[in-house]
Amino acid sequence: MKNIKIGQQSFGKDQLFLISGPCVVEDESIMMKTAEKLKEMAERLNLPFIFKSSYIKDNRSSVEFYHGPGLQEGLKTLDKIKNEFDVPVISDVHQATEIKAAADVLDVIQIPAYLCMQTSLVSEAAKTQKPINIKHGQFLAPENMIKPVQKVESFGNNQIMLTERGYTFGYNDLIVDPRSFYELNQTGYPVIFDITHCIRRYGIPSSDPNGGTRQYLGPIARAGVAAGIDGIFIEAHPEPAKALCDAASQYPLDQLEEFMKPLIELHNIEKQYR
Repeated sequence: MKNIKIGQQSFGKDQLFLISGPCVVEDESIMMKTAEKLKEMAERLNLPFIFKSSYIKDNRSSVEFYHGPGLQEGLKTLDKIKNEFDVPVISDVHQATEIKAAADVLDVIQIPAYLCMQTSLVSEAAKTQKPINIKHGQFLAPENMIKPVQKVESFGNNQIMLTERGYTFGYNDLIVDPRSFYELNQTGYPVIFDITHCIRRYGIPSSDPNGGTRQYLGPIARAGVAAGIDGIFIEAHPEPAKALCDAASQYPLDQLEEFMKPLIELHNIEKQYR
C-alpha cells in the first residue's frame, strides 16, 4: 500500500484520515468557521486532514439550484483557508481548461465520479503531478477503476487515491457494495469512502429532509472501515439544514468528533489483519 505525502502529512493505511468540509463553497464566514473547527478536531484526534469544498457543483439537477461561486472566487476562498489554517485543500475539476488555475491552489485534484473515465480531464490533472483523487463512477465495476488509475500513472504520476461513493441501484438509489473496497485496494493506492454522497436520494432536492438518509451513516461508515478503507470523506456543515447544497446529507459539524472516534478505533484494529 502506497502512502501519499501531502505537505507534512502522510495519507495511507497507518492512520485513518479525513476529507471533510461543506459540499460547495458558501459564504466566507461559514467556510472559515468550518475549516477552523475541522482542523481543531483533526488535531485532537490525530487525524491527517484535507479540507474539501467544491468551487463549482456542476451536477446539480436544476440550473436554479446553487452551483457555487465559480472557479476564481471559489479558489480564492480555498486559498485563504489553506494559508490561514495551514491545511491542504481539495476540490473537483470538471473541465481540462480549469486545471491550470486549480492546480495553483489545490493540494489534491479531485476527479468527479461522473467524469472518472474522461481521458482528457484525467490526463490534464495527472500532468500537474499533484495528488489525484479519482471518485468511482456509479456506473463502473470496481475492478475497472484500474483504467483511470493507469491513465494517471502513464504520465509518471503515482500520487493517486480512489474514492468509493456507491452504485446506482435501480432508480434514484445508491448502494454500497463492500466487494468494491477489496477491488479498489488491489490497486495499491489509498482507498477513501465517501459516506455522505452514498446516502443521497436522487430525484429529491437536497433541501428536502427526505433527500438523504443520515440514519445509515454510522452503519455504513463502520462497515467500510472494517472492510479496509484508509480514509473517510464526509461533508460537514455548521447548520446542515441551511446548507446551499446537499442539505439532507451533510453531517452536523458539532457532532463529527464523536462520530469519528469509533471509526478510528475500528481502523486501528482492522489494519493489524491486512
